[in-house]
Amino acid sequence: MDFLNPRALRWKIAALAAAACCAVAAVVGFLVHDATRERGLRVGTDRTLTRLIAAEREYDRTGRAPADIDVRSRDELPEPLARDLATFAGRETEPDPETGAETGAGAETGSPDTGAYATWYDADPPNWFWMWGAVAVADDRFLVVRDDMSTEVRSLQLLDRSIVKSVLAALLFVVPLAALATEPINRRLRHGARTARRIADGDLDARIGTAGRARDEVTEMASAVDDMAGALQRKLENERRFTADVAHELRTPLMGLVTAAGLLPEDDEAAGLVRDRLRALNALVEDLLEISRLDAGAERARLDPVPLGELVADVVRRTGTDTRVGTVDTEVVETDPRRVERIVVNLVTNAHRHGAAPVDVTVTGARITVRDHGPGFPADLLERGPQRFRTGASERGRGHGLGLTVAQGQSEVLGARLTFTNAPGGGAVATLDLTPHASAA
Repeated sequence: MDFLNPRALRWKIAALAAAACCAVAAVVGFLVHDATRERGLRVGTDRTLTRLIAAEREYDRTGRAPADIDVRSRDELPEPLARDLATFAGRETEPDPETGAETGAGAETGSPDTGAYATWYDADPPNWFWMWGAVAVADDRFLVVRDDMSTEVRSLQLLDRSIVKSVLAALLFVVPLAALATEPINRRLRHGARTARRIADGDLDARIGTAGRARDEVTEMASAVDDMAGALQRKLENERRFTADVAHELRTPLMGLVTAAGLLPEDDEAAGLVRDRLRALNALVEDLLEISRLDAGAERARLDPVPLGELVADVVRRTGTDTRVGTVDTEVVETDPRRVERIVVNLVTNAHRHGAAPVDVTVTGARITVRDHGPGFPADLLERGPQRFRTGASERGRGHGLGLTVAQGQSEVLGARLTFTNAPGGGAVATLDLTPHASAA
């Protein structure tokens, strides 16, 4: 079923829409996450510096630090704070006009003599999510503040989860909507594919139709296919008309030649050669006329009950060829014996002309199989079926390629199925299946 086919166009478009949705969500989510994280760090830094400034003033006024503030030596400071304070020792800073702290993105540092402040965000274990602050109040004495940032971290994690949930909810809406939105396009493409198959099967009147359609790419493709079908139909009709006209035009002078050849001496070698070539030419003209009638759809089968085994044996005997006939559980079949005879004669003649002995004809039930032991059918014939004026391969001998074409056309008139294969052990195998279901198989 096309709806469940993961390679269908609707699911590719839905996947593209989902990918675009995820890409947009990823970019927006990253920007929001980064902005929220930076805001949280600024809030934590400001909160830490505020406490640090209040503690420094309390220390300057009373000589003691508040109860929640540590007084540590340089060796007791966290390594990042100690490194920053040592690196920037002696650098004068300007306090922020509102907080009194040095302005900076993540860490504010300065010398112990200037009362500068330093902050550091510890996001590594074991001290997860702490904002540290330090200020020098005396030689080797520092006020140290540690502020809990877990609230900001949890808020950031909650934001990330909310973004992911929002994206999943959007995908649950976008993917089915994209799949449903492509259904009109899929319907038009399926209709075009069905019409193209009908044209390939011989229905040259089939058209996709573009009336009332929007001028999009699918409509342009449908219009191109319709134009191609129309051109193909005109070309084939011209070809059929030309074949029929040529055959009819040749028939009159050919009959005169045949009559004239009948007046030639019977024991003359040249006369015999002329009569032989005239017979071949007459057979060719008759094949062309038959093909033109088959192409025009003018042929109709006249069905009669026929003992198939006896009919085939009699037909093969009358060909005058060295052909072995075998029958297995033969049936009485409702068919047109004249057309069956034509098919069998063409298959047997083709086997002797292009194959190699022995040639076997086997009748099993309502199925007739003709096999030779030659090089087999060429790959082009197995793939595309018989084509007029093509023998397929030079090793199969010379010919016009009309015998198998006529046999194929007569089998279609009978509603039978004619198939061509190569035997595993070598040789060509042609099978005519006259069972009622054969044409639909």
